[in-house]
Amino acid sequence: MKIILHGATGRMGRMMSETIAASDTDTVVASVSPDYITDPDAGIYNSIAECNAFADCIVDFSTHSATPALLNYAVSRSLPTVIATTGHTDEELEAINAAAVKIPVFFASNMSVGVAVLVEMAKKAAAAFPSADIEIVEAHHNQKIDAPSGTAKTIFEAIKSVRPRAFAKLGRSGFSKREKDEIGIHAIRAASIVGRHEVIISTQNESLTLTHEAYDRSLFASGALTAAHFISAKAAGLYSMHDMLEG
Repeated sequence: MKIILHGATGRMGRMMSETIAASDTDTVVASVSPDYITDPDAGIYNSIAECNAFADCIVDFSTHSATPALLNYAVSRSLPTVIATTGHTDEELEAINAAAVKIPVFFASNMSVGVAVLVEMAKKAAAAFPSADIEIVEAHHNQKIDAPSGTAKTIFEAIKSVRPRAFAKLGRSGFSKREKDEIGIHAIRAASIVGRHEVIISTQNESLTLTHEAYDRSLFASGALTAAHFISAKAAGLYSMHDMLEG
């Protein structure tokens, strides 16, 4: 598979480049980053609009603000696209949904298969314990900008799908009792934590804790590459980790 790597010089972009380089079947035909001076002969481009390389798919590890322009390009060239960034605004999410009408778009808050399993388990646990208190705790490195994480939001939305009255309580301070349908979401930012997500489901008699911890960022790059292969032959539409797990 020939891949355009958007956001090539970022932390995850570099990891993605290494992952693809280790593959026997995949190659980066163009790397895009505002840190580059465009040189088509070297396969590097300052902006996606300048890229004229032939490719089978785009993988994006840049920033959420670049999403609309990236998707305009992807639609113009009918290229399947993996969006691996988080923190999107409502307008940027609308751009993703609009593009998915015309091309296959894979969009996930976390590219880990293990996290996808955690989300499904949290949903099932919330349904199994309909009156339990639920808390979500996420931890990441101290350079992560958005909080709570996109994954924490995804976990919350999965729980809300079986608990329609649920609402998120971001952090907790002051002097007020926990409300019946609130789900606490707490963000930790420290040192070089790769990523940890914990879901605590507690009743008066028992407690269940679901935890996923990432030890190495390479797992996110591997997940993104798997996603690229998954959507390469798909029809236009919006795809997620759940779709990939279901096959």
